[in-house]
Amino acid sequence: MRLRCRFADQDFTYRLIDNPTTRDLISLLPLELTIEDFSSNEKLAHLPRRLDEGGLADYADEAPGDLCYFRGWGNLAFFHGDYDYRGDLIRLGRIEGGTAPLLTRGSHALRIALTE
Repeated sequence: MRLRCRFADQDFTYRLIDNPTTRDLISLLPLELTIEDFSSNEKLAHLPRRLDEGGLADYADEAPGDLCYFRGWGNLAFFHGDYDYRGDLIRLGRIEGGTAPLLTRGSHALRIALTE
């Protein structure tokens, strides 16, 4: 499964991991959200509701390009820089083609939809 994201003039996809959290996100699609800068290594988008946290699993191969669900606030985290897994993130997928689209600064309308 792949997720297509569009904001500003950026268009990029994520290869999704099959887990209960990802399946719950897919049940909400398509979505119109706002993506905004957060910290120096990620962008975030607030969801209309919290997701099922059944996809929680420890991992040690964190990498720029990971798409995660942050359990603390119930938002999506689009990592474009290094980060550390702390037990409060559920990985949903990895970006295809590099993180350059996520380096576009500012707050923008974001469209998320399932793609083939």
